[in-house]
Amino acid sequence: MADTTTRPSRIGWRLPPFYCPFNAGLLHPKADELEKRAINWIDAFGLYPDETERAWGLATHSADFSCRIIPDGAVEPLLLFIEWNYWANAVDDWHDSGSVGTRTSGIVDHAARLIRSLEAPGSTLLGPDPLTTALDDLVARTRAMLTPFQLRRFTEGTRDWLFGATWQTANAERGTMPTLNDFAAMRMSVNGTRFTLTWCDAANGIDVPADVLYSAPVQALTDAAGFIVSCDNDLFSYNKEDHQDPWEQNLINVVAQTHDCSPGEAIQASVAIRDRVMTLFVRLRAQLARKADEPLRRYLDSLERYIAGSIAWQNLAPRYASPRNRNELPVKGATYGITWRDTPSDPTTEPLPISSIAWWWEQLEG
Repeated sequence: MADTTTRPSRIGWRLPPFYCPFNAGLLHPKADELEKRAINWIDAFGLYPDETERAWGLATHSADFSCRIIPDGAVEPLLLFIEWNYWANAVDDWHDSGSVGTRTSGIVDHAARLIRSLEAPGSTLLGPDPLTTALDDLVARTRAMLTPFQLRRFTEGTRDWLFGATWQTANAERGTMPTLNDFAAMRMSVNGTRFTLTWCDAANGIDVPADVLYSAPVQALTDAAGFIVSCDNDLFSYNKEDHQDPWEQNLINVVAQTHDCSPGEAIQASVAIRDRVMTLFVRLRAQLARKADEPLRRYLDSLERYIAGSIAWQNLAPRYASPRNRNELPVKGATYGITWRDTPSDPTTEPLPISSIAWWWEQLEG
């Protein structure tokens, strides 16, 4: 970790051990080549206004993220997904910037224009700037690459991500920390889970029929995976966002509010929630695998890689290990140096007392 300021962390810099019974060491063999190609694309479109912004944009390690969650996917769809991730992180940072345009009204307006730009290219709904020019390129290539079903899934996934961002912005504007129930219902949207998983399927050549993909058990498993990844992100990104006022809407702060305790004191309960969902994921995944055909089996494997790869990526990304609110520039080689555990911190298999996600456990048989 790197911190060049004297401001202390509310939760410390040593994260609790991670329970993840999946292989977190997978990485696409062409990761270096894909990163270089993506950076050339970034520079060609001038995605960042100056060298400092470029440094922090590259510190997201979006190529590493993509190549860890899709470690053996086709190169061209994976490259396009990497570029989408760099672009989306730039938009996400704008959402978090606190500028006038990032108030709820501004986010809603931008989201509507962005979605229509995906659905109807050439609508000229977004103003001329590098992000828009890059978006036009991404949209054209995406529409040429994805099937109509994949394109619809991607558009809906993008809409879901922007919907979550708008909800979060509205809470911040009102100075409201969501309840744990509200937070659990929305966290997967804020994280852009379905935005990501469409590209996992496209790059991996996975084609699960809609009746199977949108069945309640498979959607519960998908949501659970997104929730786990989101909880892990809340741990890794906490120190990156602890300068914000009002406080960032993440699992730790929500649990601290729920239990009327400090963020440091909320860590154990936060990890327990995450681990209870991981236990559910393992059980429901095994249940689905027993009767799964090849496309569904591959989708289940992809969800595992989404979880494990996200942990490995965030551990090494300077965006998190040398956060911008404490460093002028990203620190090369910064890492959280995480550790692992073989069992969940909370071994309970009963449903969490969170009504908005209780339906996940209802998908278990017997």
